[in-house]
Amino acid sequence: MNISELFIRRPVMTTLVMVGILIFGIVAYRLLPVSDLPTVDYPTISVSASLPGASPETMAAAVATPLEKQFSTIAGVDQMSSTSSQGSTNITLQFDLNRDIDAAAQDVQAAISKTLNQLPDGIIPPSYQKVDPSASPILYFALTTSTMPLPQLDEYAETFLAQRISTVAGVAQVQVYGSRKYAVRIQLDPQALASRKIGIDEVANAVTSGNVNLPTGVLWGTNKAYTVQANGQLNDAKAYRPLIVAYRNGAPVRLGDLGQVLDDVQDSRQASWYSGTPAIVLAVQRQPGTNTVAVAKAVREAMAQMEAQFPPTVKVNTLYDRSASIQESVQDVKFTLFLTLCLVVMVIFIFLRNLSATVIPSLALPMSLVGTFAVMYLLGYSLDNLSLMALTLSVGFVVDDAIVMLENIVRHMEHGEPPLRAALNGSREIGFTILSMTLSLVAVFIPILFLGGLIGRLFHEFAVTIGVAILVSGVVSLTLTPMLCSRFLRSHGGEQHGRFYQATERAFQRSLDAYRRSLEWVMQRRRGTLAFSVLILVATMGLAVIIPKGFIPSEDTGRISGSTEMAEGASFATMVEHQQRVAAIVQADPNVQDFMSSVGAGGRNTTVNQGRIFMHLKPRSERKLSADEVIQELGRKLATVPGIRVYLQNPPAINIGGRVSKSLYQFTLQSPDIATLYPAAEKLLARMRQIPGLQDVTSDLQIKNPQVNVQIDRDRASALGVTAGQIEQALYNAYGSRQVSTIYTPNNQYWVVMELLPQYQRDLSALNMLYIHSSTGDLVPLAAVAKVTSNLGPSTINHSGQLPSVTLSFNLAPGVAIGDAVARVQRAAQEVLPSTISTSFSGTAQAFQQAQSGLLWLLVLAIVVIYIVLGILYESFVHPLTILSGLPFAGFGALLTLFIFRMELSVYAFVGIIMLIGLVKKNAIMMIDFAIEAERTHGKSAHEAILEACTVRFRPIMMTTMAALMGTLPIALGAGAWAESRRPLGVA
Repeated sequence: MNISELFIRRPVMTTLVMVGILIFGIVAYRLLPVSDLPTVDYPTISVSASLPGASPETMAAAVATPLEKQFSTIAGVDQMSSTSSQGSTNITLQFDLNRDIDAAAQDVQAAISKTLNQLPDGIIPPSYQKVDPSASPILYFALTTSTMPLPQLDEYAETFLAQRISTVAGVAQVQVYGSRKYAVRIQLDPQALASRKIGIDEVANAVTSGNVNLPTGVLWGTNKAYTVQANGQLNDAKAYRPLIVAYRNGAPVRLGDLGQVLDDVQDSRQASWYSGTPAIVLAVQRQPGTNTVAVAKAVREAMAQMEAQFPPTVKVNTLYDRSASIQESVQDVKFTLFLTLCLVVMVIFIFLRNLSATVIPSLALPMSLVGTFAVMYLLGYSLDNLSLMALTLSVGFVVDDAIVMLENIVRHMEHGEPPLRAALNGSREIGFTILSMTLSLVAVFIPILFLGGLIGRLFHEFAVTIGVAILVSGVVSLTLTPMLCSRFLRSHGGEQHGRFYQATERAFQRSLDAYRRSLEWVMQRRRGTLAFSVLILVATMGLAVIIPKGFIPSEDTGRISGSTEMAEGASFATMVEHQQRVAAIVQADPNVQDFMSSVGAGGRNTTVNQGRIFMHLKPRSERKLSADEVIQELGRKLATVPGIRVYLQNPPAINIGGRVSKSLYQFTLQSPDIATLYPAAEKLLARMRQIPGLQDVTSDLQIKNPQVNVQIDRDRASALGVTAGQIEQALYNAYGSRQVSTIYTPNNQYWVVMELLPQYQRDLSALNMLYIHSSTGDLVPLAAVAKVTSNLGPSTINHSGQLPSVTLSFNLAPGVAIGDAVARVQRAAQEVLPSTISTSFSGTAQAFQQAQSGLLWLLVLAIVVIYIVLGILYESFVHPLTILSGLPFAGFGALLTLFIFRMELSVYAFVGIIMLIGLVKKNAIMMIDFAIEAERTHGKSAHEAILEACTVRFRPIMMTTMAALMGTLPIALGAGAWAESRRPLGVA
């Protein structure tokens, strides 16, 4: 049976089929979305709840715990973590990869509703967002102005920009750094209150009742209806100052008499800068599962429409656009693909030395790639770094089938057959070989489809894309290639050849003769050869053990993110001063193009002693250092700033885990007993800082925050007619920056905030000046019913699952593999921690551990699948073993090369080894298939058959090997965006 005969005899049909594939492929290519990587986001939902003024302990016990108990009943929750700080709780729910994010969101909303009656009074109802809090924003916008007050600038940023951008499809949230939202701030003088015998609760009640915005109804006249309006709303500080709080001695005491009433901002302890200039910074985060390039484009279009409405003094600066680096990296991969095509065609021409013979197999390349685009579109894939890399790698493989078909037809023509007869006979002879090569090569990638977790999702699109390209190439090689050979190939046996042809032919013959002699020498020493093979197998296993293990190589995408931290209890003013020193060093660095800096609790910062910094580096061509090298250089400079620690990291290509940490890799400790957990965590932290190869070792444990304890004498308070609730309300009014009223406008709502004058917020003795109204109407001084002491307490409390936890995080020093670091951290934990504390890696480190075991089984499974497919094709248990016998040599070569070039055995390198298995297997199939046919048809011995097979198949094997080598050479030597991750694959 000859599959190709129908297509050889019907050239019009073959041509039209190929034209159809070409048309659909080109249309699909234009419709394919562009992305950096396949969609591998974990379905993640972030839940936030606020109870202004509540301590971290209160938030953890009264808010986080009941919510976590309810969330734990939701199906598919993979990880749950929470952070409770002053007045707020954030819970991150990470679901199984197979969980639909919208269905999970509905379950989360239902769980929140069930918990509402268990939460404290006064809590702002919990809300959720489909966003990974650890994910890097895809866009940064910085709003600056030279003349406008910052509260007015904030109005444009938050009211117009942030709210409009949040409605763009695919946007999860817009974080605002340095928010300066307008508020009326009332700052009371406790001495003025005491001298007039006015309780601080009276002031709060007066403001609340004095600023109202209630419905007033309609006046129905005989002929007209009148809407009733009243001026109960006070809109600015000037309107609040005359507000009467109480009467003393028959005279009104106005709010302005009791302190200051200012036009101010809602949170005065937040600030941000853009390249040293005060600014409002908007960070846009996309929803999990959405396309980064498409979302960024939609946001930019919306921004362009709104920017035209801004006054000239407001400038919108694009600090960073993630889609630009994605498109740059995709363009680099496209160029690599084009270069690979050229190199492979060059190899074909050098071996065949004939233009028409070169064009025929070369046509299999664009046909296979374009045909793959149509399938990619139908499967909902995108043009990303992995799918394009799959196509690039497939170039060296898809041409193999066409080369083998062409070479076999040419061989028949050299024996005197006319082109049509040679095409029919040659295609019949080689058809099964091509079928075996194609199916067995596709089988190499089948196990990847069953690989679970992040790696499985990441490489699923890669495996399908390259598998489809190989299948399409097999179809093209069995149809178009023999048809073109039958019509356009001509015998050149009697022609005079040029010097190039003669020189290359002599070189090839010398190579063939040398190979034949070496083959005879090896065949005479079979036992020694087998012993050498066993030795190579042992050496391969040894190399696999000692080679450094990596995960996903670091990428230079032109961005660096950082966290800053001072000692717990540091004031906002001190934090700003130190942050500015850090910013000055960053601004002076020649590698940094733009940067933003922010301080204050909010967003990813849970406490006032923390800050953020984000750097957009200059294009790679304009700087000598990579992003990782810039981090090392900047780290040494920033370490000279006393009193503040800076943790820099190169944001990974894939964010894994919803936990926010100051360093990239995370190690979590859990125990129900915090008395054991916290001291053990501090001991392990000190031990990890001594481990060589670890940098920026830090912890989320913050339990040494200075705090004031107000110990209520409940008996005396009851005797004086004062409740504990009144005392805490008074403290909240004085020190909580409490929202006592709201100003409503057509576009927004603004707070009226009450507190003591700043000088009294810094003085503990001011507590004794506060007065509270008793049930009898008398004023009771706080000092009469409470005692004030000071000590240390937590500023944040963290849970993992439902247990108290501490997460230690670390970065790696240059040249240190994550595999080595994980092993060292585990040994340190075993030495230091008691058995009552459970430990686990989280985030990227956890994914690395899972990938190591999964990839080993993937390799074994790939070999088993290939054996099964070959056994079915050859109806033999022995021939598949013969074909696979060259794998140890390939593995040894790949591992040795990685070891020599000091590259880690990363996920990408492992995929390179999987592809190498396919290449070695294809070469063996070409020889063994010919030898089996020689045995069966011509009655030759196994020795004679394999020698003839090796000689006859030497040219196509060398051609396909060199084609595969040229296909991966641009990747191995690649430069530009994302080259760091592709290079180990090409090298392997």
